[in-house]
Amino acid sequence: MKKILIADDEPNILILMEQILEELEDKDVLILTANDGKKALEMIQKEKPNLVFLDVIMPNINGLEVCETVKKDPDLCHVYIILLTVRGQSFDEESGMKAGADLYITKPFRPRDILLKSKEILEID
Repeated sequence: MKKILIADDEPNILILMEQILEELEDKDVLILTANDGKKALEMIQKEKPNLVFLDVIMPNINGLEVCETVKKDPDLCHVYIILLTVRGQSFDEESGMKAGADLYITKPFRPRDILLKSKEILEID
């Protein structure tokens, strides 16, 4: 079973992302959620998801720190991390890529793009 973790402290974003990705559950994909950076890191370490949508600005541990920690861990460095954030300046994107993110997407985003990218990463038709 493939796994996607959505980590965001905004309940509305969590709900929206779950709705966007719910059709993947029919393709044997488990959707997990976390509402802060500490929980996100714990879930990544425990569940080893294939794909993580990670907000940058979160309580306890920010998304950049979570990303850096995951990418430095030999057992987790393969996890595909998409930073999904309101921070849209080029400096912010550079910081995200330095932290090890595989992709940087700013909010607001197009739901169809999220779904298509998820299918592509998970190699689902």
